Amino acid sequence: MFTAQPSPSTLSSSTIQHFPTVRRSETITGGGRKIGGFTRQNANNVPGFQSTVQSKHQSIRTVISSEGAKLVEKSQGSNGPLASSSVSGGMEVRAAVTIRRKMKENITDKLEDQWESFMNGIGRGILLQLISEDIDPITRSGKSAESYVRGFPKPSNHPFVVEYAANFRVPNDFGRPGAILITNFLDKEFYLVEIVVHNFSQEPQFFPANTWIHSRKDNPESRIIFKNQAYLPSQTPDGIKDLRREDLLSIRGNGKGERKMHERIYDYAPYNDLGNPDKSDELARPSLGGNEQPYPRRCRTGRRPTKKDPLSESRIEKPHPIYVPRDEAFEEIKQNTFSAGRLKALLHNLIPLIASTLSSSDNPFTCFSEIDKLYNDGVLLKDEDQKDVIKNQFLTNLMNQVFTVGGRLLKYEIPAVIKRDRFAWLRDNEFARQALAGVNPVNIELLKELPILSKLDPAVYGPPESAITRELIEQELFGMSVEKAIEDKRLFILDYHDMLLPFIEGMNSLPGRKAYASRTIFFYTPTGILRPIIIELSLPPSSNSPRKKHVFVHGHDATTHWIWKQAKAHVCSNDAGIHQLVNHWLRTHACMEPYIIATHRQLSSMHPIYKLLHPHMRYTLEINALARQGLINGGGIIEACFSPGKYSMEISSAAYKSLWQFDTEALPADLVRRGMAVEDPSMPCGVKLVIEDYPYAADGLLIWSAIKELVASYVDHYYSDPSSITSDVELQAWWNEIKNKGHFDKRDETWWPNLGTKEDLSSILTIMIWVASGQHAAINFGQYPFGGYVPNHPTLMRKLIPGEGDPAYEKFLLDPVHTFLSSLPTQLQATKIMAVQDTLSTHSPDEEYLHQLHNVQSTSIKDPEVLKLFEKFSAKLEDIERTINERNRNIGLKNRSGAGIPPYELLLPSSGPGVTGRGIPNSISI
Repeated sequence: MFTAQPSPSTLSSSTIQHFPTVRRSETITGGGRKIGGFTRQNANNVPGFQSTVQSKHQSIRTVISSEGAKLVEKSQGSNGPLASSSVSGGMEVRAAVTIRRKMKENITDKLEDQWESFMNGIGRGILLQLISEDIDPITRSGKSAESYVRGFPKPSNHPFVVEYAANFRVPNDFGRPGAILITNFLDKEFYLVEIVVHNFSQEPQFFPANTWIHSRKDNPESRIIFKNQAYLPSQTPDGIKDLRREDLLSIRGNGKGERKMHERIYDYAPYNDLGNPDKSDELARPSLGGNEQPYPRRCRTGRRPTKKDPLSESRIEKPHPIYVPRDEAFEEIKQNTFSAGRLKALLHNLIPLIASTLSSSDNPFTCFSEIDKLYNDGVLLKDEDQKDVIKNQFLTNLMNQVFTVGGRLLKYEIPAVIKRDRFAWLRDNEFARQALAGVNPVNIELLKELPILSKLDPAVYGPPESAITRELIEQELFGMSVEKAIEDKRLFILDYHDMLLPFIEGMNSLPGRKAYASRTIFFYTPTGILRPIIIELSLPPSSNSPRKKHVFVHGHDATTHWIWKQAKAHVCSNDAGIHQLVNHWLRTHACMEPYIIATHRQLSSMHPIYKLLHPHMRYTLEINALARQGLINGGGIIEACFSPGKYSMEISSAAYKSLWQFDTEALPADLVRRGMAVEDPSMPCGVKLVIEDYPYAADGLLIWSAIKELVASYVDHYYSDPSSITSDVELQAWWNEIKNKGHFDKRDETWWPNLGTKEDLSSILTIMIWVASGQHAAINFGQYPFGGYVPNHPTLMRKLIPGEGDPAYEKFLLDPVHTFLSSLPTQLQATKIMAVQDTLSTHSPDEEYLHQLHNVQSTSIKDPEVLKLFEKFSAKLEDIERTINERNRNIGLKNRSGAGIPPYELLLPSSGPGVTGRGIPNSISI
């Protein structure tokens, strides 16, 4: 690091130097200065290469849109070209440094910008050190030249994008630049878009950054930015080998201390920050990670332990920010969008909260029209309550403030599931259709044999046999035998019995929660319609109810009709919980986080696999940190609004322990595992669907195939030598760390793939990219379209189904609608979860979608052959979009077309901003 700031007299000089490599732990002596781990000798000791170069202004033309600022063209400034021709004793090169400022600035920000512009203008703000790919043949030390950014930015129509210049004098044999070290002498960090160096060759040399450069006050180490050239470790030019290693070391940290917000340290920690025992014993939660409750690892924050539980980490509560590595945080456009979502959620929650406070209760819905008002009128206080509000000056001001924001924010959009047919949710065929084309189409399985048996310990949970018998099933098959139905693959099951039964007693002890462990049997009719035929709802042996296993069928009399509807609602409630806690949070968000941490820790930003994965890691650590802070934490939204309550994350951990394995996260393997497809080498993905009209699987296989083709071509391009996979030290360390640190509790499983061939690598990467893109999109962006109408997909149930002899049975017979609605979430619970689902289903204006992948990569990869691969991939996704649209118009595909049925669009690659029910982002960004 710098031992002293250079004097003003030296600020305009640009020097070529050689530097010996030293380790960070070594002591720097003499007059040298340390930048990024390298000792810099005094420029005066290198004769012939000292010169003074005058600054020149350059111009930058940008496009500023709702998707952010994107650099589209570099041009010469008014004072001539960016680089001059070679002169005696070397050549003059110039660097254009693009910096992005805040889009929304207050007075303090503007004053700070002016001060920073002044400091940069006089050459005392930002120091650049240009590093050659070549080393000196005599000293075996790398070559470098340094210069301060100097001069004032040229006026721009877009004040939050500015460009500065730096001038270097380098010898003719300097070689190609491979890296730039940046030291920020300003008082605060700045966002570096890129640096472009001119005059080393016919083309400019691009150093894409898109990163925050910390102030030297926070960290004396310089930042290292590499050129947009992909190198395997063995191919790294000698001049930047040490920098490659140095950069990875700086990212890993030492595993100690609390992380600071400006840092870029990626490390692992268990999920031990979900509870808050110091605040309340009721908020204490077990740490997830270990043999008893295994879980993937999260990004380490290093906060102090709680006072009551030394194994739990203390929490940072909203609105204070929680640490993620600096470049993982939301950019300004995304932050503004997410903040708007949080504001919207606040408004949706505020009015019911006031109403419930004034009425001294949290009321259930009493009629369906009260639910409709959420979309038509919004949530308003009754006239008599308005009078009470007027008496309370605080509430009056608050209400005025809320309504001043805009009444339209208090209303919900009509969810897609009822937009075309408001009664569709009542019908059995829609209930079944959503198992194939709804928000959670990944749990339905082929029923392969009878009897249906539990794998739970019978000594604890009773006899393993299900109450669903062969005779009961056969009564619903219109004359077909059970054997024939199984042989023809016509029986399917949605089985949440074993996953939930161990937790049912605890869940039912929570206030306002009543749940069963469920199994649902479906019959796929010869006419191509999936029908639910039997529902089994079970209670644990220790519960007070004398009936432990209840079996329901859809009868034709009024009483059976309404009981069947309640049974379906309990199934939907279980489905909502498993969807959110297992398929959505665990299998995408939580399991992706270790891949991201390992990628940053073990793969250099020059590594071609890092460049391939980089777009698929955007924003994930930040959204996961926000979820730990307010969604999945003790007392958070998930516990408040979903049936499992405080047992939510324990259920997620149990699913990780018993169900999750990396290789079956591949879409074809998952479909085969569930019996929804059979292996067929003649098919494009090697599998054939058992139900062709399975929209999630049919569209998903198109996306999977396109990703697989891109990845295989990309890997083949960079790994031409058969042994190059096993000899890639970074790649092997990356895969070992994912298994042995990121998924530590699963490290000894035999199903982990080997990483020895190109095929192995392609398979691993395809799974990761699918999980981050297509899989997450399919189970995330339908949350509000399907769950926004509470009766369709309730997140909890508050009552068990009344049976004959129960005190509530007579009330049910007198008013079945009231019994049904009072079993659903309350008005406050419903509006809370609707607000969250609305936010989670929203695309940000700066979203980067899968079909835009080659555009994202174009600044960091300069290989034209690789860019052609991305262009081909983009064209393939456009074809897929057309295919999906054609499928949605095909009247023969009844699960995605028909009267009142919304088209299946969750796997359409493109989307605009907002709640669109379509679009595949590159990454798990919400």
